[in-house]
Amino acid sequence: MQWILMLLVFIGGVGMAIQSSVNGGLGQKIGVFEGAFVSFLVGTVVLFIVMLFFGRGNIIQVFQVPKWQLTGGLLGAFFVSVMVLSVPRIGVGAAIFTLISAQLIASSLIDHYGWLGMRQIPLDGQRIAGMVLMLVAIILYTKK
Repeated sequence: MQWILMLLVFIGGVGMAIQSSVNGGLGQKIGVFEGAFVSFLVGTVVLFIVMLFFGRGNIIQVFQVPKWQLTGGLLGAFFVSVMVLSVPRIGVGAAIFTLISAQLIASSLIDHYGWLGMRQIPLDGQRIAGMVLMLVAIILYTKK
């Protein structure tokens, strides 16, 4: 089962690169925030339809969750807007490389401190070295 989930995550990563390219092109044609809005609108409609047919949860419970758990949409809007703005200027590779590095560093800190209700997974020297190497790799990857 784990390898199936890893494969789905891998496919999701490929989708992110494609999404960034598509959204970047859309943003150049209609505007940064307009492109981000259209991207979210299409995604919202699709997810609404999927939820209607396959949803097993209880959407009404959204009023019972801690309010900070609703910031995902805000963070998603920020992410899509930043990618729409940056991809046409710095390229898909540089944007995704930097994005993945930032995600790994931030998620390592979340794991280390157990923030947001996550299980604590301590940082060690090997992980810290990996993060430093990723930052060096960004510099090498984006250097003209």
